[in-house]
Amino acid sequence: MAESEDRILIGVAGPRRYLFDIHLIRLALRASGARTCYLCPGQETPPRPVDGLVIAGGDHIHPRHYQQLPQVEARFNPERDRVEMALLDEARSRSLPVLGICRGAQLLNVHRGGNLHQNITPMRRHTRPRRLLTAMQRVRLTPRSRLSRILRRDRLGANRLHSQAIHSLGTRLRVAARDADHFVQAIETTGPGQWQVGVQWHPEYLLYHPAHRRIFSALVNAARRRRTFGKVDLRRH
Repeated sequence: MAESEDRILIGVAGPRRYLFDIHLIRLALRASGARTCYLCPGQETPPRPVDGLVIAGGDHIHPRHYQQLPQVEARFNPERDRVEMALLDEARSRSLPVLGICRGAQLLNVHRGGNLHQNITPMRRHTRPRRLLTAMQRVRLTPRSRLSRILRRDRLGANRLHSQAIHSLGTRLRVAARDADHFVQAIETTGPGQWQVGVQWHPEYLLYHPAHRRIFSALVNAARRRRTFGKVDLRRH
């Protein structure tokens, strides 16, 4: 029991309704040696302070969080926006490592003052607008980025389930990957301090590929380093 309690605890934030992607995210984290807990509206208090955080995919972020009016008809979840913004506030104050997936990547950007393209579908020129669950979209990783070191490559096959994308970057963020239409596919923090990575695709659906599994392992490793040393060395993965 003591050994189990000593394992890294990663909070996974998502909607009130428990969906299959949450199960896959927790499976990937457990395979990397972490314990997990689910954080959602009405249940956002973990059993003990978490060592890291995943913000999962889901409904669109309401544009009021980046000072815009809605330009498209979309599903919004104001309660989830509120909970996850508060979780990111706590993560930032405690320097917790954070992984954002799809909506989660967009929320990382909005939380740091960035904004979004509300609908990129009509803006696509070199990529098809249809949704892709398998790794049929090619993304190019930024050379020498943290994510390229994690994935150990400069290009990657990814899926695509989004119609929004990051537009203007938030503070202390840089682009870590783009697609053929030059839309942002991944972001990461810069400088010393907090480890945050956001990917626009869903690596939890691609766990058969070692590179996508390494994204979850990197979060768990960052959480271990933070617990051991009190901070995360951003020169490492």
